[in-house]
Amino acid sequence: MAAQRIFIVEDDLKIAALLAETLRKYHYEVETAKDFDRILEEFEAFDPHMVLLDINLPSFDGYYWCRQLRQKSTCPILFISARSGEMDQVFALENGGDDFITKPFHYEIVLAKIRSHLRRAYGEYAPKQEERSVKAGRIELFLERMELHVKSVIIPLQKKECTIMELLLSQYPKVVTREQLLEELWDDQAFVDENTLNVNMARVRKKLADYEVKSSIETVRGSGYRLLLNEEEL
Repeated sequence: MAAQRIFIVEDDLKIAALLAETLRKYHYEVETAKDFDRILEEFEAFDPHMVLLDINLPSFDGYYWCRQLRQKSTCPILFISARSGEMDQVFALENGGDDFITKPFHYEIVLAKIRSHLRRAYGEYAPKQEERSVKAGRIELFLERMELHVKSVIIPLQKKECTIMELLLSQYPKVVTREQLLEELWDDQAFVDENTLNVNMARVRKKLADYEVKSSIETVRGSGYRLLLNEEEL
């Protein structure tokens, strides 16, 4: 089984390095935050199973980043902080955290809590959920797997490709506007170049063509995009 990934958001470089070193000894894959103004981007790039999050951070505190991460993921978030007041722990839990560990800490306790939360989220104690999918005709997108099934063909998708197909399938046969796509694909549309959406849409179209999917994505001038199903795939 692939190593589980843990993202450490800690601005004390010594503590972050010691935590990372300890976790790697137990065969976890670990990344530490590099740019504390781009925590969300680093989180999405690493796609961790768990986050260890300090409260006192540059620019924005851990409570803020926990709320941002919760909009993207339900993975366990464990606060690790020198703050030990009751209200600090209350704020951590109310802002989306799953647990609170005070500094200085024993590594055995940290490891035990990590194992416990990972078991509950992904292991034998994890709640069994029905797999989500979106379907139109004989095309079905399995969201957790990021796989597009077209009759008997299985097409693996990247994250943004999956988001595009989810919108097109869920709104079929209606048009999905450019604004809807931009809002779902990027948090801050102000910094998205106009061609960026075109590039991502071109990648989806190429992937469909590479797998010989007969259905297509139509550009509706001045509005957005619409999925057109071929008769064989209706």
